[in-house]
Amino acid sequence: MKRLDRFILKSFVGPFFMILLMVIFILMMQFLWVYIDELVGKGLGFKIIMEFLFWGSCTVLPLALPLATLLASMMTIGQMSENNELIAMKSAGISTFRVMLPILISSIFISIAAFFVLNNLVPTAYNEIFTLRDDIKKTKNEIKIPSGTFYDGIDGYVLRVESRDKDGLMHGVMVYDHTDNKGNTMLTLAESGFMKMSQEKDYLTFKLFNGTNYQETNVIQRRDTTRQLQKIDFSEQELIIPLNNYSFQKSDAARFGDNVRSMNLNQLVQEIDSLNIKIDSLKVGSYPSILAMRFHNFKQLDSAFLPRIQTEEKLIAPDPLTWDSKQKQVEIYQNVINNVEQLDIQVANYDAEAYQYTYTLRRANVEFYKKFAQALACFILFFIGAPIGALVKKGGLGTTAIISVLFFVLYWVIDITGTKLARDGAITASLGTFISTIVLLPIGLFLTWKAMHDASLNMDSFATWRRKITSKIMGFFRKTRIVYMGTPEFAVAPLKALIEKGYKVVAVVTVPDKASGRGLKVNQSAVKKFAVENNLPVLQPEKLKDPEFLENLKALKADMFIVVGFRMLPEAVWTMPPMGTFNLHAALLPQYRGAAPINWAVINGEKMTGVTTFMIDKNIDTGGIMLRQEIRVSDTDTAGDVHDRLMPIGAELVLQTVQGLIEKNIDTRVQRSFIQGSEVLHPAPKLTKELAHIDWSDKTTSIYNLIRGLSPYPTAYTGLIDAEGKETLLKIYFGKKVEGDNYTELLKKNNLTTAKAGTILSDGKSYMAITTNDGAIDLTDVQLAGKKRMDIKDFLAGFRNPQSHSTSAGTSKAEILKTMA
Repeated sequence: MKRLDRFILKSFVGPFFMILLMVIFILMMQFLWVYIDELVGKGLGFKIIMEFLFWGSCTVLPLALPLATLLASMMTIGQMSENNELIAMKSAGISTFRVMLPILISSIFISIAAFFVLNNLVPTAYNEIFTLRDDIKKTKNEIKIPSGTFYDGIDGYVLRVESRDKDGLMHGVMVYDHTDNKGNTMLTLAESGFMKMSQEKDYLTFKLFNGTNYQETNVIQRRDTTRQLQKIDFSEQELIIPLNNYSFQKSDAARFGDNVRSMNLNQLVQEIDSLNIKIDSLKVGSYPSILAMRFHNFKQLDSAFLPRIQTEEKLIAPDPLTWDSKQKQVEIYQNVINNVEQLDIQVANYDAEAYQYTYTLRRANVEFYKKFAQALACFILFFIGAPIGALVKKGGLGTTAIISVLFFVLYWVIDITGTKLARDGAITASLGTFISTIVLLPIGLFLTWKAMHDASLNMDSFATWRRKITSKIMGFFRKTRIVYMGTPEFAVAPLKALIEKGYKVVAVVTVPDKASGRGLKVNQSAVKKFAVENNLPVLQPEKLKDPEFLENLKALKADMFIVVGFRMLPEAVWTMPPMGTFNLHAALLPQYRGAAPINWAVINGEKMTGVTTFMIDKNIDTGGIMLRQEIRVSDTDTAGDVHDRLMPIGAELVLQTVQGLIEKNIDTRVQRSFIQGSEVLHPAPKLTKELAHIDWSDKTTSIYNLIRGLSPYPTAYTGLIDAEGKETLLKIYFGKKVEGDNYTELLKKNNLTTAKAGTILSDGKSYMAITTNDGAIDLTDVQLAGKKRMDIKDFLAGFRNPQSHSTSAGTSKAEILKTMA
């Protein structure tokens, strides 16, 4: 072996094994995530878990080996190109193919090794993993008796423990013995006791102190309906409860060898032959019964079955729809219906019986071919990775790795799709398993040819070229026509950004003007004011389904509708533009669907929120997501602060979405793909007066977040009730949490040790706090009914003896709980 070959192989082998281990680890984390629920709470030993993970890692090798070959070959050749080593080799008269040859030979050996792994190790791994999963499922969860509730996790017994101390001593122990299946006839009560499980987990021992055993007979006879009760007091007693299946029992041998994924080639060949024999025998047994159906009238018009004298004459067939009588017609039709129904039943029975064999046969054929196809993939992906490294001239885990992984994802998606189609019988098993190879092989050969001819791929130049072409095409035709729909101040910033960037907004749709206030002054929406200032046509429909409005909207010939802070659109509206209708939502969908996402994100104490653009569909805020942008929410941010920070971000996101739709380079993702694990979705319903009325019996943090979430509008409030029972409303724009030692110190200042929720604490000059369930809120920014907004010192200067007032009973806590139901 030449030094050059050794150098190239050393450069390849290291990254190959490193990436292989990384890929196995990543896939194992996904594997562990899928099966974590089956492992937790079973009391499994470290050895069993490691065995489970080992066999699981073996099952991911069919994916790990091709990906490792792809990335390692890319990194090796790419690193040589980046360090100008490839140029030096070419200068010495060594061709690119000669440089790739050692890696090519290595990939052949990897493919051969992959075949033996797929044929021998992987089937064994599936057999073992299926067996382990079955054994683990049979193992019951560990016994953990919660305090204060009845626990029925032990067969034949119901237990209840009132409380536990630090030493593990249980107090208030109740044990119901249901082993005789006669109901609650045997009960043991004890003041205290210890619980201990045997080392083999085959029995549970309760050592009880100072208790009583109760046992009664619930047998009622015809004449004697009395029942006997036996009561035995004890100072100390041991109660032994036998346990079954609480200790993991590993099977002696794997028992899922009949699964096609657990078979090697020889076993699959036998299985396929066996299934074909069964299917053929089923056909032989079913066809005669189907053909024996009594559809015998086909001989009436066949001259071969008529008398000789009739064959010499002109055959005149009677009209088949002419009947001797109505009764005869009904009988014939009924006979035909019965025969057809019977035939349908027989065919359905045959189809159901044959399906179990044909489906298993398709799966067996797929597994047979996949052992060759997946091994071949290691070889094929070399022709993708090595040329990409030479073309892009980079060998790190950056752009080149992303491009390589995209090709692997393409291979993976095609392979999954082809496999599924083959299993469903839509295509043959050989085509379904080799279709990914068929697609990638021409691409690999093309890239290799490009690399042999010293071509290069400059991604930045390609992106620039694409943008120039797109710009020329869009400039050659008319500009995209946009109709903008919005109402509040939040919707003004995106509209302004669209106009400043030169997009053609042909009309603005907003709510009708409304009279409000004491003088019934007619108010215009913020969007209308901006539209009028910029000479944009404005539509203000009372009803969005109004035929006249729909006609006017259609006449605009808009290509795209943009919705920001507007009403729910009927389908007749959002389906109108050819490029679709998208909405800017002030939350990270799918979280906080609804009318007030900013407020509810703050009310629920979220640390992160943002804006989302999505395509509108029939439901509220459920369409496919295009772009999202996050921002952090600090502990002192109000809804108004978040609103102001989201406005420019939302405007920029609208611009990106519009350009992406015009260039057709933006995709939508279903919202459920953004849900992380067991994440709970929170709604964002309309804000109500009941929500704003503070319930001081809630926790300090909840009330603090409520105040922030409703500031500056509609603002949380409480009622201040004086000694005469007169109530005055107080709006609270902001406050501070008082908890722990600070709360204790606040109580001392007011000569109190405890205080009922809703109690006002104040020195009448510098501070005013209202107690909660577990602390207090120190008010800093308030507004009394009929007065202006002011800080607390200015407020106290004109509000005497605040501590003599009480607070009204609020409803906010109940309203918040409704959203969690």
